[in-house]
Amino acid sequence: MFPPILYLVLVLVAGYLLGSVSFAVIISKRHGVDILKAGSGNPGATNVKRVVGKGAGNLCFVLDALKGALAAALPQMIFHGQPWAVELGVAGLVAALVGHSFSVFIGFRGGKGVASTIGGLLALCPVVILIGVAAWLAVFYSTRYVSLASIVLGLCLPLAAWLLDEPGVIRGICLLLAVALVVRHRSNIVRLCRGTENRFVKKG
Repeated sequence: MFPPILYLVLVLVAGYLLGSVSFAVIISKRHGVDILKAGSGNPGATNVKRVVGKGAGNLCFVLDALKGALAAALPQMIFHGQPWAVELGVAGLVAALVGHSFSVFIGFRGGKGVASTIGGLLALCPVVILIGVAAWLAVFYSTRYVSLASIVLGLCLPLAAWLLDEPGVIRGICLLLAVALVVRHRSNIVRLCRGTENRFVKKG
C-alpha cells in the first residue's frame, strides 16, 4: 500500500539530509586530514581506516551504519501499525543512501554506502543482511579485497531475500541496492579485472 504523499516527502527529505552527514569528513578533519584529498579520495570508512587509522575507520563505519538504521527504523517506529510503515522505512533508507553517496554538504560527493546499507537492512530484514555480511567476511578474509567483498554482499541480498520469501517491497529494495553497489564499485571492478586493485592493509 502506498503511504500518504506528505509523509513520503517528509521521510525522503529527512532521510536525504541524515544520509548527507559525512562522518568520514568530520572524523578525518578531527585528525587533521582532508579525506577528500587523501588516499583514494573516497569519503568512506575504508579510506578513513587506511589513511587515519583503525579506530577512526571503525567509528566511521559504525556511524554510517547508524545513519542507515535510523533512516529505515524511525519511519517504521513513528508510523507503527500503519500498513505502509515498511514502505516508508524503505523510502527513508533509499533517501539516506542517496544522501550518503551525493551529499549536499560536500559538493554532492560521497561514499559507496556499504555501511549505511548494512545498517538500514538490519532495521528492515536482519536475516537477509546477516547472510550478506557473512558472505562479505568470507570474501574479505580470503582475498583482502574490500571492494570485491562489498560487491559479493550486494549480490547476495536479492538472492537471500528471494530464498527467505521476504515481502515484495523488501525483495525490490534488495535488488535495487545490489545494482547500486555494483554501479558504485564499477571503477573497482575494472581494477579487479586488471589486477591493479589494492588489497586492504591495516594502519594503526
